[in-house]
Amino acid sequence: MGILILFAILLGYIYFLQRRQTAFGTLVIIGTLLGAVLGFAVQFIAQFPDDPMKVVYIKESTKWFSLIGGGFIDLILMLVIPLVFISIIHVILNMSHGADLKKLVTSTAAVALIMVAIAAIVGLTLGSLAHLGEGMGALTNGTPAKMKDVTPVVDTIRALIPKNPVAAMANTSVIAVVVFGVIIGGIARLIKQTGTSDLEMFTKFFNELHLIISWVADFVIGLMPYGVMALLASTLATKGFQAIADMGLFIILIYVGVIIMLIVQAILLTIFGVSPVMYFRKARAPLFLAFTSRSSMGVLPLTVDTLTKRLGVNAATANTVGSFGTTAGMQGCAGIFPALCIVYIANVAGVQLDITMYVMSVIVIALGSLGIAGIPGTATMAASVSLSGTGLGAFYGLISPVLAIDPIVDMGRTMLNVRGSMTNAIVVDKLMGTFDKEAFNDESTVDRPVSNK
Repeated sequence: MGILILFAILLGYIYFLQRRQTAFGTLVIIGTLLGAVLGFAVQFIAQFPDDPMKVVYIKESTKWFSLIGGGFIDLILMLVIPLVFISIIHVILNMSHGADLKKLVTSTAAVALIMVAIAAIVGLTLGSLAHLGEGMGALTNGTPAKMKDVTPVVDTIRALIPKNPVAAMANTSVIAVVVFGVIIGGIARLIKQTGTSDLEMFTKFFNELHLIISWVADFVIGLMPYGVMALLASTLATKGFQAIADMGLFIILIYVGVIIMLIVQAILLTIFGVSPVMYFRKARAPLFLAFTSRSSMGVLPLTVDTLTKRLGVNAATANTVGSFGTTAGMQGCAGIFPALCIVYIANVAGVQLDITMYVMSVIVIALGSLGIAGIPGTATMAASVSLSGTGLGAFYGLISPVLAIDPIVDMGRTMLNVRGSMTNAIVVDKLMGTFDKEAFNDESTVDRPVSNK
C-alpha cells in the first residue's frame, strides 16, 4: 500500500505541474526521473532480490503501474493504424502537383536500409572486438538448441504485400497498411490529375478524418508524462540486478553501439546542413517516450507530430518515413541487436566468423529488418531471422541469457530506432527538396506546453 500511495503522490505531482502549464518536454523529463526513483525505491525496499517477481508486493504493485503505463501504450496503439492509413491518403491527396511520390518511396527505403546496414556493421565490429560470448561454450551442455519461430527473409519480405488489408490492420502490420494507403492515395491523386474526377467528397472526407485523428493524437500524447513514469518504474522494479550483472558486457556493447549510431546520425545531419544540437532539443519528447515505452510503433503519433510541427519536415515525408520506420530499417532492434546476437551465438557455439560470414550477416540483417513490427519484444524475431539467414538457427536456444536482460537493452535500442527514423525523415525531406529549414530553426517550437485539444 505504501508503494501505491507513493505512486499516486507522484502522479498527482505531475498533474499539478501540468496544470501550471509546465513545458511538455520538461514534464516528460520529470516523469522519467520520477519513474527511475520509484523503480529503484521498490528494489531497495525488497533489498534487490534476484527474482523480483517472486516478491508478492512487487508483483502486485507493478500490476498497478501497468494500468497507467500499459494503458497509455494501449491508447497510442489504438491510434496507430487509423492514423497511418488516414494520414497517408490525406497527405497524398494534398500533395502539390510537382511532388514526386515515386522518389519519396524509393528514397525512404534506400536511406533506411543503408542506415540499418551501418548499424549492423557497428554491432558486428563491437561484438568481435570485445570477443562477446567467448568462454561461455559450457552453456551448450553438448546439445544444440532448436530454432524457434524461424521466419525466412523471403517470407518476411513477401508478408509486406497486403493480400488482406483488413487482416493487416487487425495484425498491426504497418508497412502493409502503408502500401495499401499509398496505392489508394496514389490512384486517387492520379484520377484528380487526369481530370477524370475532382473527388471533392472523397478528399473532404479524408481531410476531416485527418483533423479528428490529429486532435485525438494530441490528447493522448498529452498523457505521456504519466505513462513514461509508470513504464520506467515497472521496468526497473521487475528486473533483478543479478540478471543485469550476468550479461553486463552485452548491455555495455548495446549502449556503446547506440552512442556510436547517434554520432553517425549527427554526422549525417551535419552533412545535409542540419544542426544536430537543434534537432536533439526538439526531438527530446519522442526519444524519452521511446526509451521508457520500448515501442517504436507506440511513439509513432508523437514522432510524426514532432517532425511536422517542430522539425520542419513535410507532412508527406513525415508520415511515410515515420510509418516505414516502425516496422523496417530499425537501427537498434533490427540492426545492432541481431548483429551482436550473431557474434555472441557464433562464439558460444564455436562457429568460426570470417569475412564471408560478416558480409552475409550485414546483407541478411538489412533485408531481415523489413517487416519487424515495432512493439516491445520483436527484436527477438529480428534475431531469429538473422540467425536463420546466417546458418546459426540451430543454436537459437543459446540466446536465453540475452533475453533475460531484454527490457534493459530494449530501452536503448528502441530510442535508437525512433531517433533513426526521425533522422531518416529529415534526410529524405532534404533529398525531396521540401524541408523547411526556417521552421526547423524556429526557437519558439523547442518546448511548447501540452496541447489543450
